[in-house]
Order: sequence, then structure tokens, then C-alpha cells
Amino acid sequence: MDQEVKPWKRPALIFPGQGSQYVGMGAELAKASPAARELFKRADEVFDGPLSHLCFEGSQEELDKTINQQPANFVTCIAWLKALEERWQDNGRELKPAMYAGHSMGEFTAAVAAGSLSFDEGLKLVKERGLLMEEAGTENPGGMASVLGLPEEKVEAICAEAAEAEGAYVALATANCEGQSVISGSLKPLERAMEMADAAGARRVVRLSISIGSHSPLMTKASEGMDRILQGIRMADPQAPIVANTTAELMTTASQVYKELRDQLLMGVKWHQSVDRMMKEGVDMFMEVGPGNVLTRLVRRINYEVNSLSVSDEYDGLLSERFKLVEAAAK
Repeated sequence: MDQEVKPWKRPALIFPGQGSQYVGMGAELAKASPAARELFKRADEVFDGPLSHLCFEGSQEELDKTINQQPANFVTCIAWLKALEERWQDNGRELKPAMYAGHSMGEFTAAVAAGSLSFDEGLKLVKERGLLMEEAGTENPGGMASVLGLPEEKVEAICAEAAEAEGAYVALATANCEGQSVISGSLKPLERAMEMADAAGARRVVRLSISIGSHSPLMTKASEGMDRILQGIRMADPQAPIVANTTAELMTTASQVYKELRDQLLMGVKWHQSVDRMMKEGVDMFMEVGPGNVLTRLVRRINYEVNSLSVSDEYDGLLSERFKLVEAAAK
């Protein structure tokens, strides 16, 4: 059952990262929204390839590749943002987010949405990010695993013990919500940490289908590459604060955004703390902009009482009864 929609006036736009992609995403949206359609057209020009075709009807295998899924998710999220703004304008309103946040790669989307980066620059950056991560993963193989049902402190302690025993890195990479974490690191300590988490009573421990130890020192070379590329990018101060993955602090300047986009591959995603921070700052509506509803589910697990909305990848999401209720509840 959907949550009750309470009156709201301080929305946060939140953007998903890797893992939310699926073949067909954005197809109905592009048919229904002129703004989204133009965005996908521009993306094909900037990407120098049929990115829209990959999103709409490409193979899942190709879409799942790191070098493809990051640009594809980024573009689909921005297309949804354009459609959302278009919908709001058609109703004689202006959507003014109080804050922005993105999960992992979604921080680049948030930076574009907040006006720190242009769309063209953002797309080029996520394309390069995928290439750099793939190269770093080949040089320093690693992996990631989801751990459900254990407190963050217990997961951190397990990782520290496994890292010491194997003499290699593994640590908490993502704190999504209470009892839902992701660990990342070199293969042997990762496998040991998974076994230890299972023995400690984790409800579920699942190795993710990724050969990259993201949000860890294994991505040092990728982060250095991002630094070189970012130095050639012109950034602006965000129009509203962006909540940083790595610190859960508010970013209000271009230099803060630059540092975050450079460092986030090396450091963990504090999503739970980020949502808490946004609520502390008065956010009373979380709108997940992009394919799927992963972040909406996490927000509801963190605080079921707060307003949250996922705009699904079918255009009906903007015409649904719940979306109409959300619009009507805006102060």
C-alpha cells in the first residue's frame, strides 16, 4: 500500500546509480515527453554512439557493462528530470528542489541537476569514469558483496579482521540503511569477510556480479584519472546543496563538488547518513528521478513516515494517481 502523502514544500531530488538499468528504460518516456526525446537525441550526439538504442532495445548483456550502464543510467535519469520539469511547467508550477543527492555514480547526475556541470560534460565524465573503473579493476581485481541483517558496526569489525588476516583490503563500501550494507575489496579478504558475516548471523550474504572493488583503494588509479579529467572541466556552485556520499555533508561550492567527484571512488557511500542529514535540514519529500525505485525503498526503510516518490520508467509514472496526489500536496 502506498504511503499517505502529507503536505510538503522542501523536496530533495535523488538519483540512482549502477544496478537500476534495464532494457527498455526511457523508451515510453521518450515517446511521450518532447523534452526527454530531445535529451536522448543530444545524448547520442555527445556519446558518439546509439546510446538511446542501447537503453530502449539493446541487449541486457551490453547494457550491463560498466562502460555502458553508467552513461545509460545517467542519461535516463536526466531525461526523467527534464520530463518532470516539463510536467510541472505544464501545470503552471516550478519545481525548486531544496537539495540534491545521488547514490555513487548518481552523484554526477545530481551535479548536473544542480547546475554544477553541464549535461554534455556530465555525460563525458561518466563515460570516462566507466572506462577508468574497468581499467583499474583489470589491474587490481576485486569484488563487492551485499550483507543483510547485520549492524554497520559489526560489518566494519568483520571486514577489519578479514583484512588483517589476509593482509589485503576489504571494508564497508556502502551503508544503505540499517541492516543493509555492501562491502568491497580484494578477493581473498572479501571471501573471508563473507564467510565471517554468514557465521555471525547475517540474514543473507550475496556476492555481487561485479569484478571491481568500487569505493575502495583498489580504485586509486581511477580516482587519479578522474582528477586529471575534472581539472579540465568548468564547474559552477550548485543551485541548491548537494549532499555528499562520502561525508553526508552539504556541498554548496564548485570546489566541494570537484573534490567529491574525485574522491568518491575511493571512499564509502554514506546513504543512510545522507538521508538522515536531508531530513535534519527539513526535507519533507524525496523524489527518486530515474529508472526503478531502489532509493525510494531505502528511504522508506530509513524513515517510513517521510514522503517519498519513485517515478518509474513508464511515462504513466507522471500521470499516476500517486503523482497527482504529490502535486496536490505541494505547498
